[in-house]
Amino acid sequence: MTELRKLTPHSAIPAEQARRDSRQRHLLRTFLPEMIRLERVLAEAPGQVTVKTLSRVALKHIDLPIYRVDLGSEAPDAPVVMLVGGVHGLERIGSEVVMAWLRNLLARMSWDGHLQALLKKVRVTLLPILNPGGMYLNQRSNPNGVDLMRNAPITAQDRSAFLLGGQRFSPRLPWFIGDPEQGMEAENQALESVISELLPGRPFSVALDCHSGFGWQDQIWFPYAYRRRPMRRIESVMALKLIWEQAWPEHNYRFEPQSRHYLTHGDLWDYFYKKINRSGEGAFIPLTLELGSWRWIKKRPRQLLRLDGFFNPLVPHRHRRVLRSHLTFIDFLVSAAAHHENWLPHSDEASMLREAAIAHWYRDHH
Repeated sequence: MTELRKLTPHSAIPAEQARRDSRQRHLLRTFLPEMIRLERVLAEAPGQVTVKTLSRVALKHIDLPIYRVDLGSEAPDAPVVMLVGGVHGLERIGSEVVMAWLRNLLARMSWDGHLQALLKKVRVTLLPILNPGGMYLNQRSNPNGVDLMRNAPITAQDRSAFLLGGQRFSPRLPWFIGDPEQGMEAENQALESVISELLPGRPFSVALDCHSGFGWQDQIWFPYAYRRRPMRRIESVMALKLIWEQAWPEHNYRFEPQSRHYLTHGDLWDYFYKKINRSGEGAFIPLTLELGSWRWIKKRPRQLLRLDGFFNPLVPHRHRRVLRSHLTFIDFLVSAAAHHENWLPHSDEASMLREAAIAHWYRDHH
């Protein structure tokens, strides 16, 4: 594992590229062009950006890095924003949304004084392609056939959706959970190492994990997926929703707990949420951006003739629209984290917001 360090034009990324022979470069251009684009962006990044190779995924003819990118405040008590993409290899658009925001941010760092001041208050950490092996192989799971979003050691408290909620029958079927009791998959261990190092003890942290393949509308999901009862600090999510909607009332996101749709075993963010918030210190809000990909199929039904067409916008203008549509929300999360003390609820306000959240999201279950 390489050390976290300043990225220079002759450092981490060029060294990674130099390891590959011509055949491997051709394979990467053909099957994982997102990795090439990410490495190009990182190679040209300012010196304030640091990069770490968390792990490597070995395939038959090539091994692929899992990159971690850090920028912003290095203070141990600075709030954190974490962005994750590519958990499911078929959902390339999730990685591309994270990378589009990263490109936008890096392009502004040299001249945007407001951004420079903001980054002194908040830490930003990105894992743009968590499952490079699955993306290379054009499959939902990792190369072992394990669905990384069903692989955490947590079990649904009620009946989960058949197969969709996680299954142990075979890695040849979708939603295979593997054997999390023997340890999570390497990709999830890499993510856990970042979360365990970075988040405990922070006053506030928020994660956004970008997915696609479900729904007519873009949705912001939050825990839990393993039970239908409210998460411990649901008032924090309600407060975040309210300040977002007050500032951007024309938004098109639907905020709701994932359990409103289905229950699953092994949800990563349920597991991490419970782990981080167990101490009772600070607040951690894990969010999932679920891009409403069914609209793309309705407008272009022949996308269904391609496996990736169910999960990604294949028409160029629609693809560009998706990439620019979510920059505002991610910028909002960074500002909200940096100034969390101005909106995060306390005491009486927290009780009121918790009651409002339960009435709004859980009235069918309470």
